[in-house]
Amino acid sequence: MSIFKRVMGEEFRQLHPMLQKRYEFLDKFTFIGTGKMKSINGGPKWLYPFFRLGVRWKLLFPEHGKDVRFKIVNSPRTGINGEEQIHWERVFYFEHNKRYFNALMSLDSKRNIIKDYLGEPPLFYSDLKLSATRNGDLKIESKRQRLVIGRLEIPLPKVFQGLATVTEKYSDEREVYVIRVVVRNPLIGTVFSYEGEFDSK
Repeated sequence: MSIFKRVMGEEFRQLHPMLQKRYEFLDKFTFIGTGKMKSINGGPKWLYPFFRLGVRWKLLFPEHGKDVRFKIVNSPRTGINGEEQIHWERVFYFEHNKRYFNALMSLDSKRNIIKDYLGEPPLFYSDLKLSATRNGDLKIESKRQRLVIGRLEIPLPKVFQGLATVTEKYSDEREVYVIRVVVRNPLIGTVFSYEGEFDSK
């Protein structure tokens, strides 16, 4: 049973059957999806240096555009303490560059949340809350965040946080997964967003 099914409990059954299939066995099998992002957008231009720096950590990138080829790979791993982990590799194929938005997730069973370490090596940490919508979509919301500097993790005030809302659904009509990600900051507004679709191999 994957960490996602465990953290959602009975609510997991409310997800669309194809979302259940996608997330139930990620502890055993690698999921590979390919598709296209209809749009990828960034924040204000003055954030460009920050996004450019994020490329080094496979976290953020300055490019934006439409109809960008996309690949997602979710693969199971085992941490140094034996904990189950899911590695997220999200690759965006721009015309001249290949960019990443990677993360490593694991379960905090005491607090019943997903632990999300963003970047490689990790630069940010976020608590994640998973829920099912009335339509059977999966909603993921980031909560408390920390800046990661080596082994040091510094809690971030909300004014410095980039809080993500992810909605993933399945289209029976087109037989694809549909994804929308929006990262917002309380002062700046939208910092980063993308939306599109992909199918599994």
